[in-house]
Amino acid sequence: MIAAMDILTRKAERSKLQDLNLDNLPFGKYFTDHMLEADYENGEWKNIEIKPYQPLLLSPSVAALHYGQAIFEGIKAYKDSKGNAFIFRPQDNFKRFNISAERMQMPPVPEELFMEGMRRLVELDKNWIPSREDHSLYIRPFMFSSDELIGVRPSESYKFMIILSPTGPYYNAPMRIYVEENYVRAVPGGVGYAKAAGNYGAAMYATAQAKKKGYDQVLWTDAYEHKYVQEIGTMNVFFIIGNKAVTPDLSHGTILDGVTRQSTITLLHEMGFEVEERPLNIDDIIDAYKAGLLYEVFGTGTAATISLIKELRYKDFVMQFEVDNWKTAPTVKKWLADIREGRREDKYNWMSKV
Repeated sequence: MIAAMDILTRKAERSKLQDLNLDNLPFGKYFTDHMLEADYENGEWKNIEIKPYQPLLLSPSVAALHYGQAIFEGIKAYKDSKGNAFIFRPQDNFKRFNISAERMQMPPVPEELFMEGMRRLVELDKNWIPSREDHSLYIRPFMFSSDELIGVRPSESYKFMIILSPTGPYYNAPMRIYVEENYVRAVPGGVGYAKAAGNYGAAMYATAQAKKKGYDQVLWTDAYEHKYVQEIGTMNVFFIIGNKAVTPDLSHGTILDGVTRQSTITLLHEMGFEVEERPLNIDDIIDAYKAGLLYEVFGTGTAATISLIKELRYKDFVMQFEVDNWKTAPTVKKWLADIREGRREDKYNWMSKV
């Protein structure tokens, strides 16, 4: 067990915040004054410290650089109108972090280290939380193998860290999405459900090809038929078809179990929608569009929150949407923002006070 008193704290001599304007922030470019760092050695977590944000000194042979044993999470903190700081559903990210760790043959991070370390770090740097709409403090816990050894096996030592970044919206405008039918993000039995660093590195080539065609991201399809939609880049995806909300199911282990996805399903139920989590064929999506029954398409994610999709292209068939007339996705986005910033009752106990 790791008690809060075991977390050593060293404060920065001077805050970088006075040199930064929080009113106009790109995503993930600036970092707060402090970070949390801990080492896993000889079967136990040690050297747990909150310290000034600084570079790491690593050996060129550190295992993560060669064999990709690295995982991460994305969480956000917000302020209410009274200036109180809250973290959105951190317990769910903690659980998912250790699901990823198990799949990647890494040690579990104790709840006390993850949750209390994050709480104390955010408390220390809570002045960095922006107050503007669509802004937040992005929390990035991550872990990587740190053995100084070239050998294909699970590492015996690891480093767990948390860094913080004040940030604005990830996507500033409705998106254009290209349905990918050549490259694959995940296969059954693979690591698609884990938040492993390699998943994102492997996705970059296909995404770059889509951007050359004028699209913002790709909608991945299954590895066998390239027909069943999975997720979009950094987001899960939802389709409002008729009076139902449909999102790809998680049963094959190829899709990340998004915390914003879970929250969106809950709010859609509250709005009166029947939500179906099931395999969804791109041909069925096109048929619904042609029949005038595909009303909205949107992505959900910690970084992206709720992102409207104004165009979806499969082969040479283009589906376009008048997002200004939408009701569902904007309502989900507003309800989420209102809960996070204290304007709507938190009846699901999603907000964890710092």
